[in-house]
Amino acid sequence: MLETALHAYPAARGAAHADDRGVVLPRHFGDAAREYRALREGAALVDLGFRTVVRAVGVDRVTFLQGMLSNDVAALRPGEGCPALLLTIQGRVVADVRVAATDETILLDVDVRARDAFVEALERLVVADEVEFVPPEAPVALVGLEGPHAERLVGENLAPYAHREIEVADIPVRVVRASEVGGPGLVLHVAGGRAPALWDALVARGAEPCGMEALEGRRVEVGVPRVGLDMDLTVLALEVPVEDALSTTKGCYLGQEVVARGTARGHVNRGLVGLVIDGPVPPGGAPLVRDGKDVGRLTTVAYAFGLDAPAALGFVRREHWEPGTELRVPHGHAVTLARVAALPLA
Repeated sequence: MLETALHAYPAARGAAHADDRGVVLPRHFGDAAREYRALREGAALVDLGFRTVVRAVGVDRVTFLQGMLSNDVAALRPGEGCPALLLTIQGRVVADVRVAATDETILLDVDVRARDAFVEALERLVVADEVEFVPPEAPVALVGLEGPHAERLVGENLAPYAHREIEVADIPVRVVRASEVGGPGLVLHVAGGRAPALWDALVARGAEPCGMEALEGRRVEVGVPRVGLDMDLTVLALEVPVEDALSTTKGCYLGQEVVARGTARGHVNRGLVGLVIDGPVPPGGAPLVRDGKDVGRLTTVAYAFGLDAPAALGFVRREHWEPGTELRVPHGHAVTLARVAALPLA
């Protein structure tokens, strides 16, 4: 079980922790509804220890990644960034990645649970290229600052995915304009040993510590897919809402032919949709049924605070994905109603 750089620190300040697919993360800090309000209306402070940083170094790092990742890495200048995917040749999702270009390296922010598969997939394709994928020179912790007041708390106003080295309360950080829930937010890269001090400094400025319960609820409401839950090697890139991570103008990249064919055809056979749950809460992975036939499956199930009800993301076949369509979810001895709803749910 992986513990984050902040694990012992929030625990000492009232966080209730739980295993999140192999990573111990704060579920809440005593009042998940209040934490949700901070995500929507203020500034919410999130332990992003479920993500990590890989450094791409070497003179061929840009050209190599341009041929591997789904977005236009070659167009980035130092201080700029973009979202991207690493796909298989069949167009299926290995990992999502936030790319940040610097003068001497490219920083790749990936889910820690997908890191090994991500690096191994890239390294298998290195032939004569001068590029390596290595950890940061010193341990780095990622801290999220989500909500409309996030930028004010650190005094930065950045373009999407742009990044800059600054100091917050005399603590050196790299601040990246990015969000786990598709809203206004920042990701702060900080030396692992300074993460508790950064946490305290942001709380002193008005940030509200926020656990995964509120974060996942908001993520489901807005329909942001997470690798390992809503995206994996069974999922085509075009089946999930990741348009910002797919360049339509760059040259070839791994899986690009499948993406181009699907785009030209104009549709896929299934897609990730939002669902409002009515009845006993089913688990992720439960089937979605219409007229006695399986037509999809749930991927993420969470409490949607904006709806005051449970909600889910799930894959549904295109003939059943119209908002308002009612599906059944058999699980255990129960059957729950799941109603397709337009995103965002709240």
